[in-house]
Amino acid sequence: MEPAAKQKVIYITYLVAALDITWLFLQFSITPYLARRLGFDTIWFGYLQTTVGVIQLLGGPIYGRFADVFGARAALSVSCLASVVYFLLLAVADNTFMLFVHKLPAVFMHALPGAQMVVADLSENEKRADALGKLGLCFGIGMIAGSSLGGTLSTRFGEKFAASFAAVGSFVSLLLVLNFIPKQTKIHTVPESNKKGSSNSVFNLGEITRLMKFPGVAKTFTVKIISGLPAGIFQVMFSIIAINFFQLKAEQNGYLMAYFGIVQMVIQGAVIGRLTSRFSESSLLLLSVGISIKHRNSMLTKSVSPSDTGTMLGLCASVQSLLRTVGPTIGGFLYEAYGVPSFGYIQCIINAAVFSFLLNTGGRSQPNRP
Repeated sequence: MEPAAKQKVIYITYLVAALDITWLFLQFSITPYLARRLGFDTIWFGYLQTTVGVIQLLGGPIYGRFADVFGARAALSVSCLASVVYFLLLAVADNTFMLFVHKLPAVFMHALPGAQMVVADLSENEKRADALGKLGLCFGIGMIAGSSLGGTLSTRFGEKFAASFAAVGSFVSLLLVLNFIPKQTKIHTVPESNKKGSSNSVFNLGEITRLMKFPGVAKTFTVKIISGLPAGIFQVMFSIIAINFFQLKAEQNGYLMAYFGIVQMVIQGAVIGRLTSRFSESSLLLLSVGISIKHRNSMLTKSVSPSDTGTMLGLCASVQSLLRTVGPTIGGFLYEAYGVPSFGYIQCIINAAVFSFLLNTGGRSQPNRP
């Protein structure tokens, strides 16, 4: 592809990612209040969150492998189509059973890792962290738009209308993917392992776990899981905290999430790009742990071959799903036993421990790609 064509695809990918995050946060303004109206207490809402975590934990690595084998367009199309079904089911959910059933399409909903794969494939090695950081900017835009829109629509027109609106929006994303994303974005369309005779199956667990054996990957992955645990717990509990502790209504909750989105935009869009041009990624890993900025996906994609970036990003997505799986149980215990401040204390303690570990080991966890 010509550089101009690559840049156009990257811009379209940013738009698709921003739209996907918009519908995701719109849903966050619907589900907690719908669950409460259906009689869910904190425990049952935790079960609902855990269900989503388990589903996406299983789907993340397989989705990444699917993207490597069949290409970016196929992977993003599957994700957008699953989102359409997801929101249509949410629109008709009027009982506990349907509220759980509507979560099933989430096994295929990994548009952000798919977008990360496209950007990683089409960006230069030295500019990858900045390009992926721009996806963080899209995340912030989507958080602002989705939270504000979700709160407004659900308050004025009801949850069903808001869910239907998100379904239409997801269909628009699907049309963008089918018309503008190329079938294959990789320079090497066949993974090196497959050239050596390995299976090309999407469900080949050996091909998925093989990436953990690359130098530096296991260490960075461990840092990602441990340092992300406190934030993951707080994220899954935030809806309950907003409703029960702060007594926020749907529209007010949307404005608060929009504020978080603005902070995300500033950090990912304006700060990360400048830092990556001045400092090494090992130094930025220390900084990210020290002040809770997420900057690890770029390092992990550089640690594997270009043909395996989708699988690696799928594994990265599964980390968030893992945290969403264990988060409700841990978060519920912390909230009931120690209150809201406990989330901040846990974040501080874990970050201090991980920071000390990286400092003692020199912060080296990203060697050159083999």
